[in-house]
Amino acid sequence: MDLLDELARSNADPALLAQLQAMLAQKDKQIAERDAQIAQQSGRLTETGVRLVEQDAKLQALQVQQSEMLAAAKNKDVKIQALTLELAHMRRIKFGKASEAYSGDQLELFDETMATDLAALEAELDELRGKRERKPRSGAGRQPLPPELPRIEHRHAPASCQCEACGRELVKIGEDISEQLDVEPARFFVHRHIRPQYACRGCETVTAAPIPPAVIDGGMAAPGLLAWVAVSKFVDHLPLYRVEQIAARQHVPLPRSTQSEWIGKVGVAVQPLCDRLAQLLRQRPCLHADETPVRQLDPGQGKTKQAYLWAYRSNSLDEGPPIIVFDYQTGRAGAHARAFLEGWRGHLMVDDYAGYKSLFSDGVTELACLAHVRRKFFELHAANGSPVAAEALQRIGILYAIERQAAHLPPKARLQLRQTKAAPALADMHTWLLAMQKAVAPGSGTGKAIEHALKRWPALVRYAESGTFPIDNNAVENAIRPIAIGKKNWLFAGSERAGRRAAAIQTLLGTAKLNGLDPLRWLASVLERLPTCPNSQIDSLLPFPNSTQS
Repeated sequence: MDLLDELARSNADPALLAQLQAMLAQKDKQIAERDAQIAQQSGRLTETGVRLVEQDAKLQALQVQQSEMLAAAKNKDVKIQALTLELAHMRRIKFGKASEAYSGDQLELFDETMATDLAALEAELDELRGKRERKPRSGAGRQPLPPELPRIEHRHAPASCQCEACGRELVKIGEDISEQLDVEPARFFVHRHIRPQYACRGCETVTAAPIPPAVIDGGMAAPGLLAWVAVSKFVDHLPLYRVEQIAARQHVPLPRSTQSEWIGKVGVAVQPLCDRLAQLLRQRPCLHADETPVRQLDPGQGKTKQAYLWAYRSNSLDEGPPIIVFDYQTGRAGAHARAFLEGWRGHLMVDDYAGYKSLFSDGVTELACLAHVRRKFFELHAANGSPVAAEALQRIGILYAIERQAAHLPPKARLQLRQTKAAPALADMHTWLLAMQKAVAPGSGTGKAIEHALKRWPALVRYAESGTFPIDNNAVENAIRPIAIGKKNWLFAGSERAGRRAAAIQTLLGTAKLNGLDPLRWLASVLERLPTCPNSQIDSLLPFPNSTQS
């Protein structure tokens, strides 16, 4: 029963009843408002719960992502550490004390591969570390590009000459200049010679400019093309079929048979220059000599046979431009050296090959190669870590250090330095070798190395008696090394005549390289001038810096 209804039936005061009704209505309103607030807060709690669930899911996802990033970072750090160690190892191999650790005069065969690997490792490390972590390279920096090269300028101006911050006009205060080296591959072009013909009506004759003589009369190849083919084969060691492929990429037919004919005619044309170089070489008082095997095709037997390319080089410590002469022979007999040096008397730097021995009983004085002596001790030390070999290498290293000090001295000062420092060191080493010879077994590797040095000792120490004699035979061995590399491409000589022709061209190009000339540019110029050059001026065509030789 409703309380208000009961009060209405009673005799209660109407005013009190109205007040009570108002109070109850107010309470109902407050209860309704509170119920509404409770419902609103319940909705908010539900939304908050949903958000909390979503945030918890996101947090879990972030934790998983963070774990993956940490694992990736850890793997990245491990990879960076591994690459850094590998890079350090490669640098130790390239720049540290490597193969023949006591000299530094021997060239490394795989420098190109080593440099490629180092660059690749550094690039990988740069990618892993990121641009911000890249460290500036140490060292002297990039060498300047040759000033004689043509320059193509590219101007890069800002998009606007007004300041982006305040709008005022910008004022030029300097320039930032950087240079990049570019190259244009072999470019073929055609020389078109036009000779107008004029007729005389009275004499009924026709007059035109004469066709100048050429190395190959009426040939398609200009001197530049002939020189390019020759340099590609004998300097860049490219077989002619590869030269044919290079030309074909520019739609130029250049059959290897045609190239072979060109090489043959060029070899005949330049033979007088080669003969003149040999004459000038035999005027020098001190020479180097060495030989390298070459395979020669033997058509009658269907296989190849052994031939030899003999090399004779001038002494770099003598006056005059350096000369290298190659002499192709079918054998290694000492008679070939005697025939080439017939009538020559001087000092000859050679290895211990017996073919040269007869020369030394006929007025030629022997100089022995210290590098060959050193090589035997190095091989011994590399094989078993012999302390005797290590001592010998250290003593030889002292002698080479003295030579480096004397490298830029005039002959008199070099002789004085050798007499003051090298001669006592050599005498001390000789005494030590004699003592060691008694302490080791005669037939052992150490005994043989010591015996080889003592057997050649008089010729070995002779360099210290002069300011111009070389200490070793490395000069001619370095000149032969490109020939040995080229053999891996052209494999064999087609005939004895082909071998002699190749020797003549290699003589000229090798001498040009020794004198700092561009073989291609020099040979192209010579082939252009050679047909009209009189014999009295042939020295002006030789591959010397000033193009003259008396």
